[in-house]
Amino acid sequence: MTTPDEDPIAPASHDFGLLRRLLGYLRPHAGAVFVSLLLIVAQAALDLAGPYLTKIAIDEHIATGDAAGLARVAALFLLALVLAFGVRFLQSYIMQMTGQRIMQDMRREIFAQLQRLHVAYFDRHPVGRLMTRVTTDVDAVNELFTSGVVTVFGDLFTLVGIMAVMLALDWRLALVTFAAIPLFIVLTDWFRRGARQSFRETRKWVARINAFLQENLSGMTVVQLYRRERRNQHAFAGINRKHYDANMQAIFYYAVFYPVIELLAAVATGLILIYGGAQVLAGGLTLGALVAFIQYSERFWRPISDLSEKFNVLQAAMAASERIFGLLDTAPQVVTPSGASGTERAEGRVSFEGVWFTYEPGKQRAGGLGGVAQHPPENYVLSDVEFAVEPGRSVALVGATGAGKTSIISLLMRFYDVERGRVAVDGKDVREWDVAALRSSMALVLQDVHLFSGTIASNIRLGSEIPMARVRAAAEAVAAHRFIERLPQGYDTEVKERGATLSVGQKQLLSFARALAHDPRVLILDEATSSVDTETEQLIQRALKILLRGRTAIVIAHRLSTVQNVDLILVLHKGKIRERGTHQELLARRGIYFKLYELQYKDQEIRAAGEAQVTA
Repeated sequence: MTTPDEDPIAPASHDFGLLRRLLGYLRPHAGAVFVSLLLIVAQAALDLAGPYLTKIAIDEHIATGDAAGLARVAALFLLALVLAFGVRFLQSYIMQMTGQRIMQDMRREIFAQLQRLHVAYFDRHPVGRLMTRVTTDVDAVNELFTSGVVTVFGDLFTLVGIMAVMLALDWRLALVTFAAIPLFIVLTDWFRRGARQSFRETRKWVARINAFLQENLSGMTVVQLYRRERRNQHAFAGINRKHYDANMQAIFYYAVFYPVIELLAAVATGLILIYGGAQVLAGGLTLGALVAFIQYSERFWRPISDLSEKFNVLQAAMAASERIFGLLDTAPQVVTPSGASGTERAEGRVSFEGVWFTYEPGKQRAGGLGGVAQHPPENYVLSDVEFAVEPGRSVALVGATGAGKTSIISLLMRFYDVERGRVAVDGKDVREWDVAALRSSMALVLQDVHLFSGTIASNIRLGSEIPMARVRAAAEAVAAHRFIERLPQGYDTEVKERGATLSVGQKQLLSFARALAHDPRVLILDEATSSVDTETEQLIQRALKILLRGRTAIVIAHRLSTVQNVDLILVLHKGKIRERGTHQELLARRGIYFKLYELQYKDQEIRAAGEAQVTA
């Protein structure tokens, strides 16, 4: 049974399906794989030559005192070793190169899938775990391609060749060697079952370590501010211990398996010496044949041991591929419908028509139309929301934290889909729009601004082909140009990770410039001025009066002073629209909005009195 934050684990019966799917990644590199297989066959043939040359040297030259013939055999033996070295080098180089290319393809595919997935997927899956899919799990699969799936054919070919030569030399002595094989089969089955589970556990705890590190390193300022270092250290030690225990379990299986393989090989060699030595003494077998048989016996167990190691690699790859394919097989819930136009651009009419929404679909109570209760259950964040905004007009969403304001924005941009009702842009359901075309018609400015590594200009463009003149104009319009020009390289100044070298207010201004540079038909502001000072906010407010002309604007704000001039104010409470109207109309109604305004006005009076007292 898996916890909600873990990937489901496929049963062992799915191994062949997983392996077949993994082998599909070799198809684009079929030429390199074919050459590698030929080199492996050549390598196996060269490995078979050594013991046979030893037999010839002993029986035909050492026993007869033929020094010249012995030198020729020794030269052939040395040549076989040199050729085997060259073949091994080429085969290893080709497969390592192929493995790196497959890793490149697989990581590109995983990253593309991550960008296609719906926002709700990232709500349920920690970033650290997803990073593990792209890094550690892909590395485990790479081992399968570079030292497993192709070289296993060389081991099999070598094994079959050795068995054929041994049977040809003396079939009775060969059967003595093969007598230990049933014990090997039993041991391998025990190792397979135990090692697979230990690899699963190891992968799980590696993912949790990555998730824990990502969360705590990103929030290091909070950790240090609230002195959580000791508690976090204890928590990390617990996760790290679980990872250690999982690895130790895998090490136990290794520690038993490989020594027993060596023991079986030693037992087989002992049996050969006992039975073969007796045959030599009786004249039924030459000394050279016995020596060659011992060498072939050693080589016989080497590919078996290698196959066991390949099986180990296979188990690690299976455990990793279960998680990789689980991610790749996740169907995006927000997709563009077939036939949608990718060139369509919105005019700006927005409407919500009887919208119900929950972040936990499937948990709502039955009843009412469409399986939705007439009285909203607690897990619904929006219930029966209905309003419309005409192109070029503005609407403000106000209400207490958790009232559903940001959820309305998320549904409009189709980060999530509604449970019931319809969100429409220009009269067409957002689920019928091309997702890229819908979102390119909008711009969203959030309270928590995310900046990427790059330059100031690239963070305003965000990959779009926006001319520099328009980038500067957008920055000037929102009063960002002044601080940008004071930076060392101006618009070419490098931005550190998440904008670490910029203040919160500067990042907020850049997000405004970013939104306006893309010339959206619908501009969405989610607490967008909460992090700038009063002077900068006044500059932005003046700029917005000009820039919002002809655009639909949706504004979320807790500061009611910033929404007094919008065309319509919607007051939300517990997921429902309780009041609607202009600023003056809502004040005259003396309802929820009036109480919110009165509380803020009193807070301002208290702050002003406090400042006056300090000044005095």
